[in-house]
Amino acid sequence: MGERTAYEDFIAGLPKAELHVHHVGSARPETVARLAARHPDAGVPQELDALREFYTFRDFAHFIDVYLAVVGLLKTPEDIRLLTYEVAEGLAAQQVRYAELTMTPFTSVRTGIPIEAYTEAIEDARVAAERDLGIVLRWIYDIPGEAGLESAEATATYAVEHGPESLVAFGLGGPELPRRQFKPYFDRARAAGLHSAPHAGESTDAQSVWDALDLLGAERIGHGVRSIDDPRLVERLVAERIPLEISPTSNLATRVVGRIEDHPMRALRDAGVVVTVNSDDPPMFNTTLNREYALAADVLDLDEQGLTELATTAIDVSFAPDDVKARVRREISAYAAAHRDDRG
Repeated sequence: MGERTAYEDFIAGLPKAELHVHHVGSARPETVARLAARHPDAGVPQELDALREFYTFRDFAHFIDVYLAVVGLLKTPEDIRLLTYEVAEGLAAQQVRYAELTMTPFTSVRTGIPIEAYTEAIEDARVAAERDLGIVLRWIYDIPGEAGLESAEATATYAVEHGPESLVAFGLGGPELPRRQFKPYFDRARAAGLHSAPHAGESTDAQSVWDALDLLGAERIGHGVRSIDDPRLVERLVAERIPLEISPTSNLATRVVGRIEDHPMRALRDAGVVVTVNSDDPPMFNTTLNREYALAADVLDLDEQGLTELATTAIDVSFAPDDVKARVRREISAYAAAHRDDRG
């Protein structure tokens, strides 16, 4: 037990990068409760205990329904700005130095917030967070798959025509619909210089990962856990060094994986796949990035050196500017060295 506590202390102070975390899905329960009271017609509970029950998911489809209900609370640019800054606070408190937040502007624009106001709100929060908290934020604009090709067209337009310089990648979330229909929109985003980081291999099968690679030009895969079912795919992920953004607690909460003992993360890592650990929608899943690192330490049998390497891998495969990558690497190395010295 003492060793476990020591690792948790080490993790708590370890500088980290978060690559797969959703903007709305990171809303603190306290923030959601305030917004729910402000917008009671959205049908989201206003009491914290009721919110915890609200966040108990029957399956992946139910999770999407709940997620969209919370999205419905974001009715003004001020709501967006508040949420974004408070998400940054929660990350910075866990020693996250760099985060790529997956944003879904389509859902906010559809509720009446102009894309220009949305962009101004998130950028204002980003600049303030870097100034106040020392965390660097970048954005991934995400097509909400459940909203169809209308959302794909709109999201590509927001990214290409309205995207700030801090927008680094283009994504695809929601139910894992056939990927081919989204190819033109990824082609457009990639031609504009954005990286490709779609979800795949979460709630369906390994074929969605093949399609994400071949049709969408994926450079990283959101989740990708079903890759383990296809040895040829695993070989390709290893050969091309395609990182997987794995979120263990998320996979349990949405019933993608039945038990943590059955999670394919270790088999994928042991096969040579580049694995990162992320929190996805942390308050909704009653987790944090620190908890996901502690879980990974158990599942992957990591010691402090292994945890240091896990954190370094995340910043290495991020889309961060080179100077930010170099700084965070130095911070990770310095922390690990200081911890060794203290222990010695």
